[in-house]
Amino acid sequence: MRADQVLPDDVNQLDVRGTTIRKGTVAAFLSNARVWSDAGASESARNEAGADIAELLPALRAIGLFDTLQIRDTALRAWIESLPADTAADSVLTR
Repeated sequence: MRADQVLPDDVNQLDVRGTTIRKGTVAAFLSNARVWSDAGASESARNEAGADIAELLPALRAIGLFDTLQIRDTALRAWIESLPADTAADSVLTR
């Protein structure tokens, strides 16, 4: 399957089991995961990345990302696995 078969160029989001997944969700997660895992990143940058990750989790879980791929950073993986499936970004401590 090609990317354009999942989301054609003229479509920016799709609904999976009641969860809206926007184009760019996985790329945004990867970018935020890099910041969250970067020991040299400021605490505020890591906190912002964590909040953004938490906001993305329902969509990432809906598409089954973590059923197929495992996060290498053990601290990030453990933190994500500890969050409830319906995590709200404003209720999460990032570290």
